[in-house]
Amino acid sequence: MEFDHFTLLLLATNPEYEDGAEPAVWDGHLAHLASLHESGELVAAGPVQDDHLRGICILTVDEERAREIADADPAVRAGIFTAQLIPWRVPKGVLVHVESGRLPRSTAEASS
Repeated sequence: MEFDHFTLLLLATNPEYEDGAEPAVWDGHLAHLASLHESGELVAAGPVQDDHLRGICILTVDEERAREIADADPAVRAGIFTAQLIPWRVPKGVLVHVESGRLPRSTAEASS
């Protein structure tokens, strides 16, 4: 059986972070994700309702590139989130059909 390979990027709240991130950090985080989506490296991303896990991203890249992506995220660089990577294999063609759309590039756009 053939498999499609993805990497799950789990963003968790960093327990050592003291709240107070600049709005520019959040806008940078959203712009980062939107750029990855536009490039095809990100299939989907979004927040989750959990006490520790804040968001999940499905990346179309290998674990090495996924680490680069996580390390470049402004919210990870600011220490707000920690990143965990999980390689994920799905039987070829089984992943849900993804409609074209776009991710917000800022908090203002996300809240409108």
